[in-house]
Amino acid sequence: MGLGLLGGGVGAAKFFCKQGAKVLVTDLKTKRQLKKSVDKLKGLSIKFVLGKHKQEDFINADLIIRNPGVPRESKYLKIAKDNNIPVKTDIDIFFDLCAAPIIGITGTKGKSTVATLIYLFLKTKFPNTILAGNIGVSPLEILPKINKNTKVVLELSSFELEGLKRSPHIAVITTLFPDHLNRYKNFREYINAKKSIFKYQRKNDILVLNSDDETKKLCSEAKSKVCFFKGSNVAAAVLVAELFKISKKDIKKVLSNFKGLPDRQELIATKRGVKYINDTTATTPQSVMLAIKRFSSLRIILIAGGVDKKLNYRGLAKEIKKNVYCLILLPGTASNKIKKELTETRVSVFLVKSMREAVKKTSKLAKKGDIVLLSPGAASFNLFDNEFDRGKQFIKAVKEL
Repeated sequence: MGLGLLGGGVGAAKFFCKQGAKVLVTDLKTKRQLKKSVDKLKGLSIKFVLGKHKQEDFINADLIIRNPGVPRESKYLKIAKDNNIPVKTDIDIFFDLCAAPIIGITGTKGKSTVATLIYLFLKTKFPNTILAGNIGVSPLEILPKINKNTKVVLELSSFELEGLKRSPHIAVITTLFPDHLNRYKNFREYINAKKSIFKYQRKNDILVLNSDDETKKLCSEAKSKVCFFKGSNVAAAVLVAELFKISKKDIKKVLSNFKGLPDRQELIATKRGVKYINDTTATTPQSVMLAIKRFSSLRIILIAGGVDKKLNYRGLAKEIKKNVYCLILLPGTASNKIKKELTETRVSVFLVKSMREAVKKTSKLAKKGDIVLLSPGAASFNLFDNEFDRGKQFIKAVKEL
């Protein structure tokens, strides 16, 4: 249920086909919207129900695999529950079947970077280390490669952790600040979803928390051993590397070669002395504030906005007033909120209808030494397939300048 466009649904469908199951894929998006994912399943014996859900499909199944993006309150999941049909996610199944200990990473910001660094550190000593989870790879696809000596690094979103009844051997929480409040009633409910990463740990397991963040308060609820890192993503990953006795020499070597992940404060081009930075994965106001602070010594032209996740933009507006020269807002409800907060300001604000228009506008405004920063602080689905598509369209528009 929920094929999606990021690859997890495709991986789950392939896995169950290989097990000899009769697979039906259903999604409210149309075949045209899901073309990239549907094409990846060509040649497999799969029945598709797209553009709608059918009630009978949720009664005549032995098992329903819910894509983490599917809302828990879906009436079709209720139909399944009322008919005693088990509902699981691919993460549930993976935890049931994985023979190796799991290192799980979650957090509002930084989880992809931390997961990737831990993977690169561990690979220096354990060559069959595997990275999967919330990165467009269903962990079910990598199950055949796993034995008890494998090290599994799993990036886990709050959506993937919802309802999980197992916790990884090592759990890392990078940061916690309000996000997805269009899905959760409040910040506390969002944190509760994240807690599954350590809730079922035992005393021999390890919980890694950020001593500079909201996460440190969770230590009192842990049954496992708690270790603290201070502040940065690198510190979190190094702490886990040290737990596995990775040498200082190997840690230094990995860090000297690591240039960061795409879509995260990534320099994509310098044109006429203007730097263009892609930070499309900044989907909360706090993430944008961190990016603005990082580049505050330069004159910033910020491209932001999109769909609101019921977040508060007051703090971001203050940061924009302090450190942004021009603000270009993409269409959406979050943009309306940001604009409303920006009263009595010297910042020039421009409204645009597309990414192409936004980038063209920046090229007219920017002077040598400026930076153009795409850091939206909002969801993307009114104009783009997802946040990564938003980044791709930004890169394409910059290349066309």
